[in-house]
Amino acid sequence: MKKWTILLGWMGLMGLVASCGRPSGGTGSSAGTSSLSGKIVVDGSSTVLPISEAVAEEFKREYPETNPVVGKSGTGGGFKKFANGEVDITGASRPVRAVEDEACRKNGIEYIEIPVAYDALAVVVNPKNTWCDHLTVRELKKIWEPAATGKIKNWSQVRSGFPNRPLVLFGPGVDSGTFDYFTAAIVGEEHSSRSDYSSSEDDNILVQGVANNENALGYFGLAYYIQNRDKLKAVAIDDENPNNGNGPILPSEETVSNGSYQPLSRPLFIYVNVKSLEKPQVRAFVEFYIEHAAQLAKEVGYVPLPQQVYALAKQRLEKRITGSVFGAHGSQVGVKLEDLYKIEESGEHGE
Repeated sequence: MKKWTILLGWMGLMGLVASCGRPSGGTGSSAGTSSLSGKIVVDGSSTVLPISEAVAEEFKREYPETNPVVGKSGTGGGFKKFANGEVDITGASRPVRAVEDEACRKNGIEYIEIPVAYDALAVVVNPKNTWCDHLTVRELKKIWEPAATGKIKNWSQVRSGFPNRPLVLFGPGVDSGTFDYFTAAIVGEEHSSRSDYSSSEDDNILVQGVANNENALGYFGLAYYIQNRDKLKAVAIDDENPNNGNGPILPSEETVSNGSYQPLSRPLFIYVNVKSLEKPQVRAFVEFYIEHAAQLAKEVGYVPLPQQVYALAKQRLEKRITGSVFGAHGSQVGVKLEDLYKIEESGEHGE
């Protein structure tokens, strides 16, 4: 499968995002929102989950007769349900893969890809860890590459000067888009990872694993670190590129926005079943999601997209532009969302 080349600095085009108020009033939908009712089924990425839950809560407050149900099966698990027509919307922390796109086509599922926020992956250790404040990308690769399985088991093997203590690892499972992104960005290939670590699709389990073990190291979405910063210590990442951050950089809204936290920054998405948009409550929910994603994403610890990208996403929905701007052919590592959607808008990008 054709891969997108990893290009560092894709976040560099991000502009300042104008804030919007708390959701109130209508969505501007023509879907008959004054009498909305019915179920909306959302599943997918545990990373996108906090945003979808926040949207569902506000949408339910405005339209109490509706029933938005938000689950989490991981990005891969969500796409499986989506391709089977079990859910209206699935969240994803990576673009749809070719095999998932094919499963949708086989089952007659057309979809619209909607970017909703920027995220970063946080590499974390236990607060009692006094020796590891930063790691280089090369050191992370040394820890997580397949060749490390059964071999890199001690902190002293990671860097000279680190103590002779066991290295206890926690990370997402193989159905997670976070796993896909981390392995692509750090190891160089999706799904290329050591296997001897404690894995879970539930980020809260990973948080507890690191919080309860002084020798632990793990990774997951930035929002889960922010929500649990009293239990964890973030590790600064050095991509060893003097033109991109100049040294170890901690993840934060600022460093994700200005593009200095590399290569562990990424966009997040929802995928919408086109047929589900025939249901007024689903159509209104998706419109509401796009309209309020910037504010709600920020509230739960993510970084809003430039307003231009939200405007282009709204056009995708209104014009029923199906498929992925990534062409279902690769990773989003280093890819500039604005460029891709502008190309699509100009009609130069084929589905």
